[in-house]
Amino acid sequence: MPGRHFVKFTFLKVDPAWRRLEPGERARDKQEFAAACNDFAEDHFLRAYSRLESIHELHVVLNQSGLMRYADVSHSFLAMTKESVYSDEPQPLVPREGSERRYLIVYPMWKRRDWYGLPEEERMRIMRGHIETGRRHPSIEINTAYSFGLDDQEFVVSFNADDPGEFLDLVQELRGTESSAYTQSETPIFTCISLSVERALDALDGESARIDATVG
Repeated sequence: MPGRHFVKFTFLKVDPAWRRLEPGERARDKQEFAAACNDFAEDHFLRAYSRLESIHELHVVLNQSGLMRYADVSHSFLAMTKESVYSDEPQPLVPREGSERRYLIVYPMWKRRDWYGLPEEERMRIMRGHIETGRRHPSIEINTAYSFGLDDQEFVVSFNADDPGEFLDLVQELRGTESSAYTQSETPIFTCISLSVERALDALDGESARIDATVG
């Protein structure tokens, strides 16, 4: 119909095997791809995008490492910090740094749609009960980030803990709260132990990751 246009968004995910090709072959592949895009763009509107700037820079650097030739990103959760409307305590607007807790538990979360249809005062009442339950486990630090419109999930929730058993008890207790009835999904859950990058790499094959320092 007059005045209408097709709009197409294409997202590509490259097989890690491609990064194991010889540099010359990878260069030719990129040149051919760029040439096809540029040819199409001569009489069509075409734009290329990558991730958010700082995240893009990290992935560029990581892709320069030999390990990434064999790796793929299994899960990725994008979120932002903001003040909670339910808590009466100051909320950090940056991720907690320097936490001494040994474990980090992370998961994406979705609320049921009828939760957002509740009156504000009703949601406040329910969440105050949820928060009070969490306060009975003061050794566990909670970090909530928000993903509305930025990623598939609505929240990314992470916890710093020293004792996985205490976190298990907290979550079991939360299952009985009124707020839990309005949770749609909170999986997959990742339970992580704090390690240096080098020790995490050592765990991949049992070999020590020796990094040579060059003195300039």
